[in-house]
Amino acid sequence: MKTKSFLFTAFFMIVISCNNSKERKEKTFVDDTNKEELTLIGTWERTSYYNYIDNVIVDSFVTTPSNRHVKMFSPKKVMWCRNVSADSTEWFGYGSYTLKDSLLTEVLEFGSKAMKFYISKEPTFVFKCNIKKDRYTQIQIDEEGHPIFAENYDRIE
Repeated sequence: MKTKSFLFTAFFMIVISCNNSKERKEKTFVDDTNKEELTLIGTWERTSYYNYIDNVIVDSFVTTPSNRHVKMFSPKKVMWCRNVSADSTEWFGYGSYTLKDSLLTEVLEFGSKAMKFYISKEPTFVFKCNIKKDRYTQIQIDEEGHPIFAENYDRIE
């Protein structure tokens, strides 16, 4: 198991290191207040989760060790995994993504057994994305543009 984990990590790091500057420009933003280039490329950990009703946060959850959620973005690919205390191998997804005009679009190619159900119905997930230097929020919006839930992430690498 450790060998598979090492090989996956090595593969993912090779993918990240093969960065194309054109691709990088499509997936970066400049923070107008600080004139700083912002990018999703890297590793992120979810810190909290919000649920909305009528555009208002009605509850929130702080991430715990038994419910960790980590996402990794390379210049073209995204992979995430979520530790659920009942079965830590059951929640992951892998695919491609685009980030344009503050919209993060993930198209998952495959995932865990539980995710295959969702991927088979609709592999595309679209989020409104707010990026800061070491923090980003992805917000699931409904057909009318109202927020449903938000996941807040901090950069860990």
